[in-house]
Amino acid sequence: DHCMVQFKAKHKSKSGGLSEAGRKYAKSQGMNLKRPVTGKVKPGSKAANRRASFCARMGGMKKKLTSSATAKDPNSRINKALRKWKC
Repeated sequence: DHCMVQFKAKHKSKSGGLSEAGRKYAKSQGMNLKRPVTGKVKPGSKAANRRASFCARMGGMKKKLTSSATAKDPNSRINKALRKWKC
């Protein structure tokens, strides 16, 4: 079951999310993960919709599934990911 994959430190990006090595490892486990949408995007484009979807999903996870200490910590993985995606 690919939902139970544990990523090692070498698979994680320092600025949040997965590194290229992490995406390659995920692919070997049957996942198809794309790079984050980090640049300027045209409103209504595929990339803009992907960003909006990610931000809505992760923003909800931050509210519901993290402790208040984690939610406030700028170095938590979830906050790094939200920053990287420009949420």
